[in-house]
Amino acid sequence: MTSAATPHADTSPALAQGLLAWARQRGMLVAVKGEDLRYLWADEAMAGLLGRSAAELAGRSDTELLDGQLAATLRSADQTALAHGEALESEHRFELRGERRDFNVLRLAVRQGSAVQLCCLWQDQAPERAREARLDAALAQLEREQKAHETLRREAADHALRDAATGLSNRAHFEDQLRREVDLSTREHREFAMVFIELDPFDARADAAGPEGAVRILEAMGRLLRGNTRAMDASCRLDDRRFGVLLSGVGLATAHSRMEQLRRQCATQIVVHGGRELGFTVSMGVASFPHTAHSQDEIHAACEAALAEARRRGGNTVALASIRFDPA
Repeated sequence: MTSAATPHADTSPALAQGLLAWARQRGMLVAVKGEDLRYLWADEAMAGLLGRSAAELAGRSDTELLDGQLAATLRSADQTALAHGEALESEHRFELRGERRDFNVLRLAVRQGSAVQLCCLWQDQAPERAREARLDAALAQLEREQKAHETLRREAADHALRDAATGLSNRAHFEDQLRREVDLSTREHREFAMVFIELDPFDARADAAGPEGAVRILEAMGRLLRGNTRAMDASCRLDDRRFGVLLSGVGLATAHSRMEQLRRQCATQIVVHGGRELGFTVSMGVASFPHTAHSQDEIHAACEAALAEARRRGGNTVALASIRFDPA
């Protein structure tokens, strides 16, 4: 065979040919050593790994071909395989001519007449490592895409719950939060406040700005509401000119104080559109649970009544719902 070293006289050509054909099918490197651990023959791939031609390997040992530590490691594994007389698989990781190499080596002691030969089949792990790396990269990419998809899904769901102009929650989400707040407050005997806010009729400048001016005012209102509420609170746009706020764990007096501060901010907020300064004011109705209402319907009605009172006073006002005094 042209791609192997000249066989030693005691080497079986049939064994060499059979090993070589089987190993080539599996991308392996093949070598056969004698009991003295000198090469009897090797294929060209194995010889190339050792930096020699196949003919140069015959009769040489690893000690003559490799550095001391690597040669000692291979010799130890060879001796163990010969001593046990059965197949021995081992891993060898080393640096050869400046390149990191990684092999699985199967050693099998085979008796040929009175002599024992050591068949060594070397499997380069680089292709397998490359496949594993590609698989890991593909799995990592898939995980990133899944996370990105999940982020987009959450964002889409979040957008569906929010008003585009103000960035606030929509009415359905607000009502859901209100049901939860009522349930929580009923079970834990705690209070919360609800506020209805309505934009007062625009002045002449805001009216003259038209729909675009109204959008700028809505955007400003959204920013003010987000800036004046906590993460545990909820604020939403109920309709074209009306907003709702839930203040978790807050009583009537505190809610009035916070909404009065918001009312003043709205009254002094300057909205610029088309080179014009636009102003706006709001009317607010504040109710609390359980002081002014004992159910979801009742707190709605109490807020509506307080908001109507604020509008009756001419707007730009915070009105409180009446506190209930139930008979003992």
